[in-house]
Amino acid sequence: MRSIFSISTAADFERQSLDAFHRQAQACEPYGRYLSYIGVRAGDVDSAAQIPFLPVELFKTERVTCGDAAAQATFVSSGTTGAETSRHYVSDVRLYEESFLRGFEHFYGAPQKYCILALLPGYAERQGSSLVYMVERLVKESAHPQGGFFLHNHGELAARLELLQRRQQPTILIGVSFALLDLAERYSLRFPNLIVMETGGMKGRRRELPREELHRILCAGFGVEAVHSEYGMTELLSQAYSSGGGRFFAPPWMRITLRDLHCPFSPAAAGDSGGVNVTDLANQNSCSFIETQDLGRVNADGSFEVLGRIDHSLARGCNMLV
Repeated sequence: MRSIFSISTAADFERQSLDAFHRQAQACEPYGRYLSYIGVRAGDVDSAAQIPFLPVELFKTERVTCGDAAAQATFVSSGTTGAETSRHYVSDVRLYEESFLRGFEHFYGAPQKYCILALLPGYAERQGSSLVYMVERLVKESAHPQGGFFLHNHGELAARLELLQRRQQPTILIGVSFALLDLAERYSLRFPNLIVMETGGMKGRRRELPREELHRILCAGFGVEAVHSEYGMTELLSQAYSSGGGRFFAPPWMRITLRDLHCPFSPAAAGDSGGVNVTDLANQNSCSFIETQDLGRVNADGSFEVLGRIDHSLARGCNMLV
C-alpha cells in the first residue's frame, strides 16, 4: 500500500480510503460490529461515498483498535468533572508524529523557522493530551532557546514575546482560548508578525464566546491582523489549520464531509450546513472514518468552518442507534 502521505489526487484519496475501510471493517472489532448493526456489508461498499462513519462517542465505551496490539500511547480527551472521556489507543506513535509534523510543514513550513511558545493550562496539567504531545514535539523540533511551555506565568510569557518581537524572530504562540484571553487582557502586546494560534475551548474557565468576538479581542490584544486556529481531537491523528476567519484547510490525507442532521447516513444537501464527518487516513490502526458532534459548513474553495456543537434535539430518527 502506498503511503498516505503521498496522496496528491482525488483518485489517490478514494483508493486509499477504500483500502482503509475494507481492512478496518475486518480488523477493528467495534467498527465491524457497528457496520453489522446498521446493516452494511463491507463487500458491498465500492466507493468512498458509501463508507459509514463511526460515531465518535464510541471512543468513550469501546477500545477502537485494529487487532490487539499494545498501545504505545493512550490519548485521553479533556472532559468536565465526572464526564466520560474518550480514549484513543495508538499502537504506533510514530504514525501520529509523522502526521502532525507533515501536516504542520504542509501549512507553515519547517518548525525550525519559528520560536514556538505554548500556553496550554488545563491540557499541560493532565496526563494523556494528544495536543500537548504534538506541541512538545514541535517545540523540540524548533530547537529555539526561547521556546517552551507556559502555564500561569503570564508576565514571563509577555516579556518573552516582547523580546522576540524586538529581535524580529518569527514566532508562533499556540494557546487554549481562555488562557490567550487572559494574557491579551492583562498585557497590551504589539507583535504584528506573531502567529497566534488558538486551539479552542474555554473548558468552563470563562464564558463561551462566538468565534468572531474571540478573534476580535485577541487581534486587539496582540496587535495582529488575524488569529490562526487548529482543528483536531483526541480521536484523530491529523489536524486542520486556519490562517484566519475560522476557515480551515485539511492536509491531503484528511477530508471533511457533511451529513444530514436528521439522518447521519445521508449527505447534507449542497450548500447546507451539517454534521462534520472526518476521514483521517492517519488513523490506520483504529478507525479512519469518524462521525463528530460538530456542526460545520464546507466552502467552494475546499475549506470548512466549524459552526458549533450539534443540538441533539435536531439529530433524531436513524441516529437513535447510538
